[in-house]
Amino acid sequence: MTVFYREHFNPYLNFHRPCGIPETTTDRKGSQRRAYRRYATPWEVLHQLPDFVAYLKPGITAEGLQRTADARSDTNAARSMQEAKRKLFAGLRQR
Repeated sequence: MTVFYREHFNPYLNFHRPCGIPETTTDRKGSQRRAYRRYATPWEVLHQLPDFVAYLKPGITAEGLQRTADARSDTNAARSMQEAKRKLFAGLRQR
């Protein structure tokens, strides 16, 4: 199960699956509302931070992360992750 997450699911989520980026606005009464007008992958959001390299773990480079993001298209990453998920669940059903 850990291999599935490390090799398929997490890279798909972090580099290929867009998520909503909230914009928070506060009205006169102090109520906060979130609007999701922009969608981006977590990698795209991190990459746009100033000096984001300072937040990376030792041994992780911006170039390495960019290579991971560029290694496959979003569609191919999704297909690969779905195929790995099918194999994982097929193996669990056989037990």
